Amino acid sequence: MGTFESLNIENPESTKTRMSENLKEKVPEIENKWIYLIIPAAAIAFAEIMIYLGRELEAMEIHALILLGLSFSIMFIKSKEIQKTYQALILLPILRLVDLSMPLFYEEKLYNLIFIYGLLAIPVSIAVTNQEFTNAELGITFKKIGRYIPLSILMGLLLGVGEFIIVGKNPLIHYLSIFNLLILTIIMVFLVSPIEEIIFRSILQNRLETVLGSVEALIFTSILFGLMHSGYGNVYEFFYISSVGALLGYLFYRTRSLPLVALIHGLMNVFFFGIIPLLL
Repeated sequence: MGTFESLNIENPESTKTRMSENLKEKVPEIENKWIYLIIPAAAIAFAEIMIYLGRELEAMEIHALILLGLSFSIMFIKSKEIQKTYQALILLPILRLVDLSMPLFYEEKLYNLIFIYGLLAIPVSIAVTNQEFTNAELGITFKKIGRYIPLSILMGLLLGVGEFIIVGKNPLIHYLSIFNLLILTIIMVFLVSPIEEIIFRSILQNRLETVLGSVEALIFTSILFGLMHSGYGNVYEFFYISSVGALLGYLFYRTRSLPLVALIHGLMNVFFFGIIPLLL
């Protein structure tokens, strides 16, 4: 089993939940578990490559097939852990299909995010319930939030600068003003990043930890996170965002704090999509 305990990293006392205790035990033996995981992951990667190549219609068709395939597979797979893993993976094609098929209600893409992630909140809520994780395992805690806020601002700035260097300007607001920054911050910090972090950290990483182990789950989730955020046609963006995903995943593993990773993720978006490109 791959766990961070083998790297001499200890969990804080505050993270000694049922999940933490389970991770110290032997990962359950599941026959052909890598085949169960690699096939849908490869299909998701292929669909995202279609977007990278500018073939969005083909990508939507592939994601629709992935969604159907995972849904029907759950009916026939006997392993409860694989069933719940597929329930978690289903959220990725749903995220992409909603993103690509949502009609444009506003000229500004920023306001359309309200509809995209507002709609995503429904399947995410259902998945959270079906996964049967506790609030502590999901990271729903505001403990130490006072310490995490300044840390999140600093990390959000640094990560936002890194993405700006790789991708370049891509502002979601036209000019800097208190109102525009407030709207951008509300949407990114309180809607977009919490939904995405629940999907990738609270649900997917948690579930994969029980199937694969901590290290393998972190790597697997980070790669998927990078794939789902590499829509700029820049291969370096994939490696950078995968690294960001690994950092967020590691922080989530150590702290079991969803607010921490959501704040870092959201503020990174605020700096990248608003402050940095318009200041420069």
